[in-house]
Amino acid sequence: MNKAKPVQVIAVSGGKGGVGKSNISVNLGIALSQKGRRVAILDADLGLANVDVLLGITANRNLADVLSGECELKEILVEGPWGVRVVPAASGNQRMAQLPAMEHVGLIKAFSELADDLDVLIVDVAAGISDLVVSFMRASQELLFVVCDEPASITDAYALIKLMNRECGTNRFRILANQVRSEEEGRHLYEKLSRVTERFLDVALEYVGMVPFDEAVRKAVQRQRAVLDAYPRSKAAIAIKALADKVDKWPLPSEPRGHCEFFVERLIEA
Repeated sequence: MNKAKPVQVIAVSGGKGGVGKSNISVNLGIALSQKGRRVAILDADLGLANVDVLLGITANRNLADVLSGECELKEILVEGPWGVRVVPAASGNQRMAQLPAMEHVGLIKAFSELADDLDVLIVDVAAGISDLVVSFMRASQELLFVVCDEPASITDAYALIKLMNRECGTNRFRILANQVRSEEEGRHLYEKLSRVTERFLDVALEYVGMVPFDEAVRKAVQRQRAVLDAYPRSKAAIAIKALADKVDKWPLPSEPRGHCEFFVERLIEA
């Protein structure tokens, strides 16, 4: 029964670039690893990868080598802080950013070989609403949207929620306010987005908390380290640990949903 335990797959998105998605992905992964979960982070910005840069790790091979048939997925895994494994993508590779739909499917199915050694897969989704973004989000069970206090952030988050709802039938989204000055500001951002979705879409949004603006995050990025690793007592680190406590209690998927998704064989087996 233990071998058949489903893998929790969390897509971290938001639509707009620059809202801190990659930082949240990396630090959430570390926080869950500190809780004893076996975690991998997929850098899903296949053409402009940056997770390895954020963590100061060197990847000799990446997903482009997997798709070309030069190696298997498990051969490109790189270990980061606290045992978190990173699935590195390519940087400056236009072909990877424009993969056809069938290669999206092949890439998603390739992750099944990691299922026995994994509890959580965090998918750090690229900005925008490309077909690749939609494919990775549709293949994930949990959609965590990162928003910040910028009009473009709310607008782009709404656009992606609308697309996922109307094109893919997704109706549940979790919202995290990032780089805010207070809990009140974070909840205000959530309510602003929620008012728009309630008016025009048939979706349910859940506010999962906020990560405050913290100079420690910028310092950690400059040092190419995760803030949980470099400044574990910082306000941002404490907030992300609180987020991990909530994520750790999210229910695991119980059955396949009838389309291409990560670790679907494990769901069938379970």
